Amino acid sequence: MSKKNIITGVSGLLIGVVLTMVVMFLSAPSMMLKEDVSKYDFERTAMELRKAIDDHGWKLPTVHDLKETMENFGKTGIKNAKVFEICHPDHAYKILSRDDERIVSSLMPCRISIYEKSDGKVYVSRMNTSLMGSMMKGVVPEVMKDASAESEAIINSIIR
Repeated sequence: MSKKNIITGVSGLLIGVVLTMVVMFLSAPSMMLKEDVSKYDFERTAMELRKAIDDHGWKLPTVHDLKETMENFGKTGIKNAKVFEICHPDHAYKILSRDDERIVSSLMPCRISIYEKSDGKVYVSRMNTSLMGSMMKGVVPEVMKDASAESEAIINSIIR
């Protein structure tokens, strides 16, 4: 094999690696986060989301009103935005009862955000927990896959 062929082969490999990394870097945000348009206005979306959470047997420990929080800090002009922290105790227990799995607790509880944008539409966003969980080991992938499927069922009732 000639020196020219080796240089060409190594160069091609390096270019391929760099291009792969660029594509992954550019597509990572759209893979890690999901966003859909709600069927409803902001208040109705919040109401329907609360109902769906309850109907699916999940708990709603906290709702953060981000617009209100910003106004409390003197920041005005923020459109409506709320973050719903939802929890299913059975799923949480599977992770929190194991020392090696507790590192994932920083991702708990699951969060669903609803917010308005300048286009007048209401959006629903959440982390792609199934994808995130698939990169982990232990019981986490199974729990996050199940939690993701159930969260998507909750969200499906309010999105187009």
